[in-house]
Amino acid sequence: MSDSKRSFWLTPNGLAAAGFVAAVSYFLLTEHRAHFIYALPFLILLLCPVMHIFMHRGHDGHGGHHENKEDE
Repeated sequence: MSDSKRSFWLTPNGLAAAGFVAAVSYFLLTEHRAHFIYALPFLILLLCPVMHIFMHRGHDGHGGHHENKEDE
C-alpha cells in the first residue's frame, strides 16, 4: 500500500459530501431562483475578497518576496 494521501473528495465520504452539496444547490436554485437572482450581484462582490484570501495561500503572503541572488 502506498503512503500517498488521497484527496478528501475522492474518498467515499468526500463523494457523499459532493453529492449532498450538489443536491442542496439544485434545490436552492430551483426553489429560490428569484431570491438568488436578486442576491447575485452581492455574491459576485463577495467573491472578490474570498478569492483574494484563498488565492494568496500559495506564495507566502505579501511580505518577503526576496530572491536568492547568489548565482549572479
